[in-house]
Amino acid sequence: MIESPSEIARRLAENAEAVCRHYLSNGRREGHYWMVGDVRNTPGRSLYVRLTGHGEGRASAGKWTDAASGEHGDLLDIIAASCGHPVFSDTLVEARRFLSLPLKAGHPSGRTRRARTNAGTPEAAQRLWTRSLPFGGSPAAAYLAGRGITDLSGCEWLRFHARCFYRPSADDAPDVRTAWPALIAAVTDEAGAVTGVHRTWLHPNMTGKAPVATPRRAMGQLLGHGIRFGKTGPVMAAGEGIETMLSLRQAMPGMPMIAALSAAHLAALEFPAGLKRLYVACDNDPAGEGAFVRLAGRAGEQDIEAIALLPQRDDFNSDLMAIGLDALTARLGTMLETSDVAKYLQSR
Repeated sequence: MIESPSEIARRLAENAEAVCRHYLSNGRREGHYWMVGDVRNTPGRSLYVRLTGHGEGRASAGKWTDAASGEHGDLLDIIAASCGHPVFSDTLVEARRFLSLPLKAGHPSGRTRRARTNAGTPEAAQRLWTRSLPFGGSPAAAYLAGRGITDLSGCEWLRFHARCFYRPSADDAPDVRTAWPALIAAVTDEAGAVTGVHRTWLHPNMTGKAPVATPRRAMGQLLGHGIRFGKTGPVMAAGEGIETMLSLRQAMPGMPMIAALSAAHLAALEFPAGLKRLYVACDNDPAGEGAFVRLAGRAGEQDIEAIALLPQRDDFNSDLMAIGLDALTARLGTMLETSDVAKYLQSR
């Protein structure tokens, strides 16, 4: 009997097209890829599954990426989402059945439990959010302090989970733990409704992220939404990562901000009503530059001024850690409009 999830994922990858035809039946093959709308088998072309490939990482067969959301994974994720499995063991049972492998003890009939809430949906995200704990004084706050982030005012959409489930991927060690402490961030729409959550799994000693293949994952409806800090206003800042935007808030705690979670999400961010000027914290890579170009183009169509904030290193948290808050504040002062320097920038 095959017990390892990574071995099952490998066997699924060897039959990637058959898996896609069965679980993503609304898609179709185009060259070396299977194209479909999303992991829940919605018609479209946003998600692509690699059908052939060698080696490791996203270039190998069976790996998928959703260009709209920035999410990625393997074929076990596809089976879990398309079947709506509430627990990972149900996904393994279904995968074994598809591969005609012996079922594990305790599942003689191969039946799976009926999903009360589909994995990855806004409802599942809301359920995780309600089960998480207040953030203030939590171990996750200690983790952020280690990243130079100590001012957490306006961070009501952050929480902590002491044992957040982590589903191992094919890139994880066979004996990786399936529960870790986690920083939980709610993705909301402009009305304040929770549409998704982002999880950052942490090492138990809070000195860094958990030693897993993908320590950051998001679920729910993410496109157009984000993690919000402060109330919306005519001047705001937006960027990709949570720690990037929290680093900027150390220097500009009064400026409303949104973390969109990925370059693709940043480019597709929905503009809050009344927005006149948007500062865009660009990650220092081609994806970050491309996201700014696309977002700035959309902003211009709505008479919103878009201004790039450029880090010296890969992102603003790296800058904060390397040069300190005083130097970061001074540098931001050279990039903001004069009126915004007086209104938002902390005097040091």
